[in-house]
Amino acid sequence: MDVTTICQQAKAASYSLQTLTTEEKNTILLAFGEALKARMAEILKANERDLAEARKNQMRDSLKDRLVLDEERILDMADSLKDLVALKDPVGQVDETWTTAEGLVISKVRVPIGVLGMIYEARPNVTLDAGAIALKTGNTVVLKGGKEAIHTNIAIVEILQDTLRALGYNKDFIQLIESTDRAATMAFMTMKDYVDVLIPRGSERLIKSVMEHSKIPVLETGAGNCHIFVDEESRDTMSIPIIDNAKTQRPSVCNALEKVLVHEAIAGDFIPRLHEALKDRVTFKGCPRTLEILPGIEALTEEELYKEFLDYVLGVIVVKDYRAAVDHINRYSSSHSESIITDNLEHARYFLDRVMSSTVYHNASTRFTDGGMFGYGAEIGISTSKLHARGPMGLKEMTTIKNVVRGTGQVRK
Repeated sequence: MDVTTICQQAKAASYSLQTLTTEEKNTILLAFGEALKARMAEILKANERDLAEARKNQMRDSLKDRLVLDEERILDMADSLKDLVALKDPVGQVDETWTTAEGLVISKVRVPIGVLGMIYEARPNVTLDAGAIALKTGNTVVLKGGKEAIHTNIAIVEILQDTLRALGYNKDFIQLIESTDRAATMAFMTMKDYVDVLIPRGSERLIKSVMEHSKIPVLETGAGNCHIFVDEESRDTMSIPIIDNAKTQRPSVCNALEKVLVHEAIAGDFIPRLHEALKDRVTFKGCPRTLEILPGIEALTEEELYKEFLDYVLGVIVVKDYRAAVDHINRYSSSHSESIITDNLEHARYFLDRVMSSTVYHNASTRFTDGGMFGYGAEIGISTSKLHARGPMGLKEMTTIKNVVRGTGQVRK
């Protein structure tokens, strides 16, 4: 089916989806979860086809981790729908109400955006997350996943659509553009007559391409060039475990650590200990001062200061102090997630107030920037934009405002 037809169908279906009650939507979501478990073998078989292709193309392990699904991950995906059901439906929520001098009663009411478009890469869990969040918030969704996960995405969407049909609903509530051609992606980005907002999720290159070419308004999600600053007033017992977690737990995700900034007063002592703790799992790259402390490691280039590695690679930069750390982050960061490790509350306050990223931390791993960790349930992405939504985007962020005005016959003079 061509892209235009898919988007037209999504627009047409959006009107009936917006009339569903919270109870109806929750029933569908629970049925999705049961269907995923019942048809797990189909998903695993499709995922193995994608993994075989990934191995053939020598996809690096950190990216392959984003693609792979096993029984445990599928069960977690199914269970996440129960968490989503338990969350309050924002549709119909009245944010505020007031009365004007003319006696008009005005309410700001949350309503669905309409049709969501998603362009994303090799993360098949996004297919379910986006479909489920869209449905809970009364939005239809058109999905355009990467070719690396195409068979898995097709299997998941088929299961969701079959479930919708079995319950008597329109399968076009959730649709997938199956073509992996670049031309289909470019066509999708011109569908402004049918798609209300486009959400890119993936690499910096993907996001930049969507921002440059889309005719549809884009809700920008950001690449994760995330930083941790280790202040002179910090403890190794805290800083090294936090850095280890942020870098190595899942290096292929956008909230993983990419750069460590170290106060110059402790650099000579701290950096060797950090290297000793991580060297068997992580490749270090450094600024000129770091190269003096760790001779033999690669130099960190100016271009790499902006780069999201998404791998077991860590840039280490020595800075003068916490003020210099803030300046460095605001220059090179992708505005995703940054953390300061310090026992000095004044330094922490300066950092938290002045770093201009969507999420800032004191004495914690950047890996917590996640819809589930923030209590939003499944997330549709992490916005680094300053418009509409910022940080992890859950249910509320997939709605907009309608002004509802009630009068008693007023006319404007």
